[in-house]
Amino acid sequence: MTTQTSTRRGLLGRFLAAGAAVGAASFPMRSFGKLPDRVPLAFDDPVWNREMYARIEGDTAPGKFIFGQGTGVVHGVRDGEPVKPLFGFELFSTHRLLRQADGSYQRLCRELVFYRDLATGQLLDQWRNPYTGERVRVVDIANDPFNFVISEFFPDPPSYGGLNKDKPPKRPLRLNWGLVNDTVTLDTDIHLYYRNALDPARWPRESAGPMNRVSEMFRYFIRREDAENPELTHMPHNGVWSRVTPWLPWMLMGQAPGHAMYMGRFTSVASAEQAAPAVLARVRERYPLYLTAPDKWVEPSYSSLENYARTQTPAPPRVP
Repeated sequence: MTTQTSTRRGLLGRFLAAGAAVGAASFPMRSFGKLPDRVPLAFDDPVWNREMYARIEGDTAPGKFIFGQGTGVVHGVRDGEPVKPLFGFELFSTHRLLRQADGSYQRLCRELVFYRDLATGQLLDQWRNPYTGERVRVVDIANDPFNFVISEFFPDPPSYGGLNKDKPPKRPLRLNWGLVNDTVTLDTDIHLYYRNALDPARWPRESAGPMNRVSEMFRYFIRREDAENPELTHMPHNGVWSRVTPWLPWMLMGQAPGHAMYMGRFTSVASAEQAAPAVLARVRERYPLYLTAPDKWVEPSYSSLENYARTQTPAPPRVP
């Protein structure tokens, strides 16, 4: 997720009160007393944008963090044929905000993506590639960290350890908000083209080529009464997410024409216990650190493609 996604991965932050034992986010309950003063929507105000986006991405209350979850389907896209659903995905993430002296926030995140068999619903460790007929080993996405800064200005695109050199000029943070009846909407898109950490000379079966073309599109939906409620330190929301990316490295498609497309939905949840049982079981078994959000800024932040290059080894040539 992952692929910030402002930034990519991304992913991935998108996602009320968890028990004190795990130190998770605490989201205020509605009371029957006097309603709080409303804070009017201010779509053109960079400070309002900063505070709203921070409350979507995390919890502004000191010491709190939130959980995110998402689910959807990864499709294969090739010329001359229909789009093909390949497998499902399940996202699990934790997000923490650290407020800085200048009013900005460090947004700290760990994120996981598991893949799911569309017929059985089981999480995958192996998968038969319908394009090649080969049974391949499935590699979970485990991004720790995936961090960026939320301020009154748009953040820089992710650098992915220096692979992405794009440095656009600073612009005041005015996000693409909308209002449909009593629903506040937010659209955030990012389109990247940068050098691939999987050099095809070393990774001939995993690499889609010398460059990565990756896009992520998020659509958030928030109740207006929540957006105008100053007592909410986290902003409840639902959303849809799409990601266009090269073939996943473990599919062993090399530079075959086509690409993968993720399409799914996401939200924030009260606690880790609200994740699907199979997802939570795998987190506890394989990635227990991800049950808690990071508590300090760490660099660099890598996406799933860079982490694959750092943690995996090239597949041997296929035996005919």
